[in-house]
Amino acid sequence: MNKKPSLWTLFSSFFQIGLFTFGGGYAMIPLIEDVCVDRRGWITAEELARVVVIAESTPGPVAINCATFVGNKSRGVPGAFAATFGVVLPSFLIILALSLFLGRVFEIPLVARAFRGIRIAVSILILSAGVRMLRRTGKKPLSLALIVAAGLSMLAINFFSLPVSTITLLAAAGAISLTASLIAGKEKGK
Repeated sequence: MNKKPSLWTLFSSFFQIGLFTFGGGYAMIPLIEDVCVDRRGWITAEELARVVVIAESTPGPVAINCATFVGNKSRGVPGAFAATFGVVLPSFLIILALSLFLGRVFEIPLVARAFRGIRIAVSILILSAGVRMLRRTGKKPLSLALIVAAGLSMLAINFFSLPVSTITLLAAAGAISLTASLIAGKEKGK
């Protein structure tokens, strides 16, 4: 790990990630990886992959959990607070501005089309994060199939704004994996 970052560096790095990423936690993963793994060396790629899995399994958004982990690992509780506050503040300010000044801005056809385009860009960012994680996983056929199926499902849900919860996808993937493990265990006599 590189030299301990200052609290300001943690805050400003995650503020920029939060400011320039639309689409929430999954869309932020490539930026978090670029800043925290590639450029700054605060965490390793393997740690980021583990954090994403744990963050998905715990309450709260993925990006906030990742920011909290990186900040805590780098500078303890003050670092966790600085990074978390940095990643949350841009969204808060944008939503505050939208609610105060723009009211019905999303009813304007041009703005609605722009956000449809942003949704596509977010889908691409999510796909990018999925491909990176896929490269790091083993070459087990069931794992690959589940990752590809979940990724395509999430893209379709996001692109077509379908009312399907990611919790449903997680539960389905878990049930399929558990069933396959039980069947494989029976075949091996375990």
